[in-house]
Amino acid sequence: MSRISVRGFAVASATAVTTVGAVVGVAAGGTPAADDNNFETAAADTTLLADIPAGQQAQVQTASLTQQADAQASAADAAAKKSAEESARLQAAKDAKSKKADAEAKAEAKRQAAEKAKKEEAERASRSSVRDASSFSAQGSYSVADVKAMARQMVPADQFQCFSNIVNHESTWNYRATNPSSGAYGLMQALPGHKMSSAGADWQTNPATQIKWGLSYMDSRYGSPCGAWSFWQANNWY
Repeated sequence: MSRISVRGFAVASATAVTTVGAVVGVAAGGTPAADDNNFETAAADTTLLADIPAGQQAQVQTASLTQQADAQASAADAAAKKSAEESARLQAAKDAKSKKADAEAKAEAKRQAAEKAKKEEAERASRSSVRDASSFSAQGSYSVADVKAMARQMVPADQFQCFSNIVNHESTWNYRATNPSSGAYGLMQALPGHKMSSAGADWQTNPATQIKWGLSYMDSRYGSPCGAWSFWQANNWY
């Protein structure tokens, strides 16, 4: 039974009951009760609802469903928009962080490059300021102070202390120091002593020649006098 049929049946039933009541009341010589009138009014209202065509009811239901669908679609669009905005915000924050890290890395690389260039320039300046062994006039003898003064002019400033430490341990700045057991000779205790002839024929009597040879030996074997001093500290020889 359809929704319309049910309503029609209800109206018909109510009408019949009302009619019967009216007849009985008249037959009994009475007047219709107020409740009977109300019931008739309700029945009349029900009849009006029942009289709505089925097509119009379907249109009302369809409009309601359409409104619900529109509301759901609107909510879905709002949620999607909010999600897209949040994703965009997170991506922007990520991009900003990445750019900041790149900028900091570039700045650090630039700083290190500048420090390296500055150090290299200082080393070049230090090397250019040193004197060669041949620039010193030969003397009959040299004091410890004389030998140290020559070394300061021949050894780069940033390497002098390391060079001095080794010489002080090996010969206490005595350019004629000789090890009676091994035959090591000179400021650096070269073994054998005549190896220093590669720096000059006067290796036995000229501290400058010995210093020249010592610098060459330390640079070639350990990279620098400080490299040689680090090795000496660990092994007590170089």
